[in-house]
Amino acid sequence: MSIPDPAFPANVAYLKPPAPFPVTVDADDVLHDILAGRKLTALFQPIIQMASGDIIGYEGLIRGPSDSPLHAPMNLFKVARACGLTLEVEHLCRQVVLERFAELNLPGKLFLNVSPECLLLRNARHGETLEYIAQIGINPERVIIELTENQPTYDYELMREAVLHYRNMGFQIAIDDLGEGFSSLRLWSELRPEYVKIDMHFIQGINNDPVKLQFVRSIQEIAEKSGTLVIAEGIEAQTELLVLRDLGVAFGQGYHLGRPNAMPARALPAEVVQALGRHGVAVYPQRSSLEKNGASIRKLLHRVSSISPAKNNNEVYEIFMKEPKLMIIPVVDNGVPLGLISRFDMIDHFARPYQRELYGKKSCSVFMDAKPLIADHETSLQELSYTMAQSDAHHLYNGFIITEHGRYMGMGTGHDLMREITQMQINAARYANPLTQLPGNVPINEHIDRLLHSGSRFWVCYCDLDHFKPFNDVYGYRKGDDVIQLTGEILSGHCDPNRDFIGHIGGDDFMILFQSEDWETRCQAILDDFAAAILAFYSVDDCERGGYISEDRQGKKVFYSLISLSLGVIKVSAHQYYTHHQIATQAAEAKRQAKKIHGNSLFLDRRQAVANCADCA
Repeated sequence: MSIPDPAFPANVAYLKPPAPFPVTVDADDVLHDILAGRKLTALFQPIIQMASGDIIGYEGLIRGPSDSPLHAPMNLFKVARACGLTLEVEHLCRQVVLERFAELNLPGKLFLNVSPECLLLRNARHGETLEYIAQIGINPERVIIELTENQPTYDYELMREAVLHYRNMGFQIAIDDLGEGFSSLRLWSELRPEYVKIDMHFIQGINNDPVKLQFVRSIQEIAEKSGTLVIAEGIEAQTELLVLRDLGVAFGQGYHLGRPNAMPARALPAEVVQALGRHGVAVYPQRSSLEKNGASIRKLLHRVSSISPAKNNNEVYEIFMKEPKLMIIPVVDNGVPLGLISRFDMIDHFARPYQRELYGKKSCSVFMDAKPLIADHETSLQELSYTMAQSDAHHLYNGFIITEHGRYMGMGTGHDLMREITQMQINAARYANPLTQLPGNVPINEHIDRLLHSGSRFWVCYCDLDHFKPFNDVYGYRKGDDVIQLTGEILSGHCDPNRDFIGHIGGDDFMILFQSEDWETRCQAILDDFAAAILAFYSVDDCERGGYISEDRQGKKVFYSLISLSLGVIKVSAHQYYTHHQIATQAAEAKRQAKKIHGNSLFLDRRQAVANCADCA
């Protein structure tokens, strides 16, 4: 099957949709005037290689006359569609971009936007693009057809044939705005393009958004397995650039690297080149400890047979006697839960004189708890845990009824709920401390491993509070928590959030992974601020004495100094350590040395530095 050749529209990137442009007779005239006078201007925006900082090509963009209502590409193509001149406008766009690209003798590849429906147009002259490119001296292997979707459905089989046709002519394929359009993931799967461009929504602010980070990380993993190269669009800040580089994204595009220009730069700004060439790793954003909407209580569901309120107490008693492990029986009427009957309550009632004779043949609803704890199956574990904590104690051992749209599904036990909540808290604390919301042990170790893998030089600062336990015992855990939160805030306040990673190991132990060369100045500022701030937690007399007298566990009067902060630091050079376990051991030793110094202290373990110098010699 022969696939006709399209005209390539050079659409705009990073342009907010303009206000709707009314299609009028005047607009029709303006469009015809643009076509007749070839009044279009080509702009080019650089696309860079992350690893080297080199410009590997340019995206070709188009603008109408600056004094025209059709200056913006979206208005231009809207009017073209309304006038039935889409093919003519796209044909002119293609010529203008290609001619200007050749005239400027720009290096690298040219990315040309084309909508999938235009790729399949049957009324364009076969081979026209290839002939025109040959005339102006551009090798088709330098041209990337960038598919920009704006329709919800495609004929995928025809699309595959069209792409194969253009590949056979030497062109490569890119998919634009991955994650933004109707079916870009399906297009990726069907067409297997050489490049995919991730939509700018997922790029901008990625250094502060763990969800965007995970999206891009997933796309990068898919790309690596499918042999596709990723281009991140819309990079507007150095912090975004460095996170993307660390994720392994191959190419980047955006205002931070270069704006669309009629005379585009052939090299990156010096500050961008310097940032890309600098050793070190970006600090990834972290999730909070417990997500507001965690797992639902459906995972706690036990299918427990219910009984009708028509059952009498004798019958229920017999059920309990036949099933020794059965603790609770739900009472349900036509699917609607009414209450719970407890094994212990039933046996307790029947053990009393004359109770069985009086109530044995009466409805089981007489002895049921008519106000059970009932929750929909989509209720989160945290929400139910809070509700149970506010309710009467018997709900903890009676359990709770789980419903779907108000109808009985089954039962859940308080034991299962507490187990799940406890496990969630343990898992959450590994990733983020619930008190300070700082990253926990797992992210700390992951960041150390990334630093080691990069071969970067960095400093590990183990932070520990001195005399914290007696303070906690005397002043209470509430004030102790306040001191820990204060410590986390002071440490965070003196770290560069884009270069220095701070984590909360647990209790009163913290760790900072410094890439900032002025780490020592930052540490001294931390100690100064802590020394001033901790005084607010003591009385004036305690501050003047430098401590307080209290009894130890043997009942002896002991003088305790004010809480101080000890910082133990080790320097990590390339290939000095190989695992986070080795670093943890050395950092803990540096902390122990720091704690031997009275008061707020900073200790740098210079032994490793001396050893390194000896090895270098």
